[in-house]
Amino acid sequence: MHEDGNGGGRGVDAEVSGSGVNQPEFLALERELTVLLRRARASQGEMAREVHPDLESSAYGLLVRLGECGGQRATELAAYIGVGKATMSRQLRALEDLGLVAREPDPADGRAWLVTLTPEGQARVGRVREARRARYAGRLADWDPREVTELARLLHELNRGMEK
Repeated sequence: MHEDGNGGGRGVDAEVSGSGVNQPEFLALERELTVLLRRARASQGEMAREVHPDLESSAYGLLVRLGECGGQRATELAAYIGVGKATMSRQLRALEDLGLVAREPDPADGRAWLVTLTPEGQARVGRVREARRARYAGRLADWDPREVTELARLLHELNRGMEK
């Protein structure tokens, strides 16, 4: 539809098609990312259950983040995951109840608390992540290692671009 109603302005459709989003490479990218994300969501649920049968799928990412970055404030975790304070508090309480995380005073600010993985949480998350990497290695065994490196580099660039 034209903006001025008589064909004089550029409409949204003209802008979208002019930007290249209907090019075959972007259509293929959308399709492949959709498949990848669907599989990743399913895999995250499986990994969460491997860590603990009562673990919510969404909480698995919190455990991985804590394993990679160490102790973090609940507000930092909420911002990273993209949830509100109440949701984060509920998830952390559930993780504490499962014995996977603990809270300890923040040495930089005695009024604040850091959330850390317990030794049990570290062990369980470590086992699941190691098994996942082994599955990747098995499924990509016929790939050249340089291709795996390139895929990781491109995914990193994609993730950085999505942050903008």
